[in-house]
Amino acid sequence: MRVIADLHIHGRYSRATSSQMNLLEIARYSKIKGVTLVGTGDFTQSDWLKEIKQTLVPDSDTCLFRVADNLDSQTRFMLTTEVCTIFDYKGCSKKIHHVILSPSVEAVEQLNERLACFGDLTSDGRPILYMTAPQLVEEVMAVSDWNMVFPAHVWTPWFSLFGAFSGFDSIDDCYQDMTKHIYALETGLSSDPEMNWRLSTLDRFTLLSNSDCHSFWPWRIGREANVFELKQFTYHQIIDTIKNHDAVQLKFTIETDPAYGKYHWTGHRNCKVSFSPYEAVKFTNTCPVCRKRLTKGVEQRVEELADRPIGFKRDCVPGFMHLLPLSEIISTVLGVDSPSAQVVWRKYHALIDKFSDEYSVLIDAPLNALMSVVDTPLAETIVKVREGLLNVTPGYDGVYGQLDLGTPDLSTGKVKSKKQIQQLSMSDFW
Repeated sequence: MRVIADLHIHGRYSRATSSQMNLLEIARYSKIKGVTLVGTGDFTQSDWLKEIKQTLVPDSDTCLFRVADNLDSQTRFMLTTEVCTIFDYKGCSKKIHHVILSPSVEAVEQLNERLACFGDLTSDGRPILYMTAPQLVEEVMAVSDWNMVFPAHVWTPWFSLFGAFSGFDSIDDCYQDMTKHIYALETGLSSDPEMNWRLSTLDRFTLLSNSDCHSFWPWRIGREANVFELKQFTYHQIIDTIKNHDAVQLKFTIETDPAYGKYHWTGHRNCKVSFSPYEAVKFTNTCPVCRKRLTKGVEQRVEELADRPIGFKRDCVPGFMHLLPLSEIISTVLGVDSPSAQVVWRKYHALIDKFSDEYSVLIDAPLNALMSVVDTPLAETIVKVREGLLNVTPGYDGVYGQLDLGTPDLSTGKVKSKKQIQQLSMSDFW
């Protein structure tokens, strides 16, 4: 059974999250996107957990959940949350985000009782806990062996395991003796598997991709996701697949082009300057305009820690493919500033009405079929994004990257075909 899973999102009680992000809307948008398994997010927050218990019901014996009033829905939910641990390590303050997965409401309630000793769980859907990363893992695993913890968006400059400003240089330094319970890491928007393959120390971890959707627009659900081909659609099967680094059942991840992430390159937003890793080093990571420290980008941070060359490929691991959200492709082609504009949504819904969901549009729909619904330039751009034939101007210091509709320069090495970046044939699974 094919399952497209986005395991890291946030509900409406998280900071800077839309009030639309209730469970019914999350289920509705997941269907439109083509996501069949979505995390609840924020189960540590009491009001949100109350809504989870009121809105969702267990899905037979799977340890997953579905909307109580719509039992025919194909969308399943997994109990998930994100927490931030803040602690001192060798005289430095560390601020690390972690994703937690859990199999039951009972396990969640027991875990919340433990974590409440380390911080205020009611203030935000993503609570701050004053405990070390190893302490967190110890508390999580003490409740249930089927709980899972993995570091969130591991490369972003702030609040991540490899973060340039408050992170570590290795996963073992972060989790210490509790590393034995860490089986995966989340690559984040600004990196992809190919970048992570450059660190041999990460070979023992499964690479996951999720949207971390907490924006004001629920349609960002599923902008990154994991594609499973499961023997059984259950919580335990998914956990086992991740633990066993099973490339048969975890087929591939769906990634935005890492250049699209808002921390891919080094730069300074206020001065509107950005640099590749090599250029940033030339400027000694100092802004040439205001002389303040630049925000070190993910690509530069990977370069600092990598022990393998650019382009290194691993065998017998899940593949990946680069996509961009359909609404943002449409807005770029139309020259509209906001993907939420009505003219964008008219085109969007025309495509969804024809092809059922967004992933079918982005991955499956042939060019001729797309051209029967929308204008040729938009249809061609969708196919070019699918085939890796468009560049993205890199994001930096909180500024998202921009899709470049110009003629790609093949000499830059930025344009890669799916085969070149170890991507899978969609015909094998669709």
